[in-house]
Amino acid sequence: SQSKPSSPPLRPPLPGPPRRMLFLSCFVLLGSVAPSRASLRRSPTGTSNRHSRVVGLKPRVAMPVPPVDVPRKGPIEQEVRKDENGKYTGEEAFLNTLDLEAFRKDIRALGKKLESEQGEADMQHLKKIIDFSNLCGVVGLATMFTDPNPITVLALSLWTYSRWTMIAHHTCHGGYTKEDETGRFNRGKFAIGNLQRRMFDWFDWMLPEAWNLEHNNLHHYNLGEDADPDLVERNLAHVRQNNWPQPLKTAYVLALISVWKWVYYAPNTYKALKVEEMRKKGMEIPEYADKPLVLMHYFNKDEQPQSNLVPPGELITKVMGPYLLAHFFLLPAPLALISGTAFWHGVANLILADILTNIHGFITIVPNHTGKDLYRFTTPAAPNSGEFYLRQVLSSANFNLGNDVVDFWHGWLNYQIEHHIWPNLSMLSYQKGQKGVEAICKKHGVPYIKENVFERTRKTLDIMTGAESMRVFPAEWSIEQEAKRKAAAAASKPAE
Repeated sequence: SQSKPSSPPLRPPLPGPPRRMLFLSCFVLLGSVAPSRASLRRSPTGTSNRHSRVVGLKPRVAMPVPPVDVPRKGPIEQEVRKDENGKYTGEEAFLNTLDLEAFRKDIRALGKKLESEQGEADMQHLKKIIDFSNLCGVVGLATMFTDPNPITVLALSLWTYSRWTMIAHHTCHGGYTKEDETGRFNRGKFAIGNLQRRMFDWFDWMLPEAWNLEHNNLHHYNLGEDADPDLVERNLAHVRQNNWPQPLKTAYVLALISVWKWVYYAPNTYKALKVEEMRKKGMEIPEYADKPLVLMHYFNKDEQPQSNLVPPGELITKVMGPYLLAHFFLLPAPLALISGTAFWHGVANLILADILTNIHGFITIVPNHTGKDLYRFTTPAAPNSGEFYLRQVLSSANFNLGNDVVDFWHGWLNYQIEHHIWPNLSMLSYQKGQKGVEAICKKHGVPYIKENVFERTRKTLDIMTGAESMRVFPAEWSIEQEAKRKAAAAASKPAE
């Protein structure tokens, strides 16, 4: 008789990580959950200066800058237009009658009212957001040993996304500095100073100190200008100008969206920090320092010299390496106690969640300031001046908004106009102040854009690929208004 062939041996389980990683992972897990409710208490008094700029960094001084010099490809139907009487027409017609000083006073009055009303309700609201962020983290961590699946990936993604866009973002701007007596949510301490603080407060691809400088100061106080490091139309000039077919351009930028936090945001924010350190030391700043830095530039240093500003080893060891190691390998290391397969499932779920976080973050962040109906500026504006407030409205767009569920999914980035006007307020204050800002804009005839996030994303892709171009604000109007502001300030000074 002929014997039956034996069944093939079962595939051995995948090997897990070295067991010494298990001990390190315990420390990572302790710092991987957002702050607990018990760590939040309201202080009846506050002594910190509630402005949003980086600690120790002086606000920029308004001064003339060269005009925008970016080759523009696509329809430029938004050019500034005047009639035979020298009056602005079309989209800029509101400038003919705008009382900029009255607009400034209305905005400042509402901002002061909102700030004075911040207190226990704002801290309770922050606790609510932290609780939901932690819930996402618990669900994701508890199920990441399973095969990659939508529930685990979405939970892990929302956990990372909410810690950045809501908890860290508004804390680093100073939104809770006065209200939190523990000091945990003080913008001068949160996530900065050492790796432990970074891991326990906000652990992500970007170095918090670098992001605070690049985002809180350089972006917020140069919005839409050539000095804005996040100006999409300029940063994507290499895509806009090339002769690729439009579908290929679209495919290229869609691929970038899934990795943009570590390809662009991590190196470029750290580059901004390195340039600022050079400036403080009195070193000469090369002309190419204003160009964006992305990881691919390290493979083409001759044509992309800005990569020389950040040594690759330093970028890995100080900025990206700790997060890569701890989040993707130490965090799932305890799963090796179950099996090697469970460990690699955890790694896969975390990688897929990171891709989803990149996409989610891009859709709710980049379209805030990009589109053919938003403006670029060729001159600066003095911080907190009438034109400064005006620019925050004209170069920003809100999304659908109005309740905690909708706002959580948008990362509170759907109140971008209000956030840019008053960067140092809480999430709850933006909910309270949104209708007031919209009413002020309507009163003064200032365009106020509120649109679905996916429609804004479509308009952003049009700018990135060169199918459309952003509007250019009339520099002559800005120069005239700045002269009036300086004359009024000089007249208000007492005679010596």
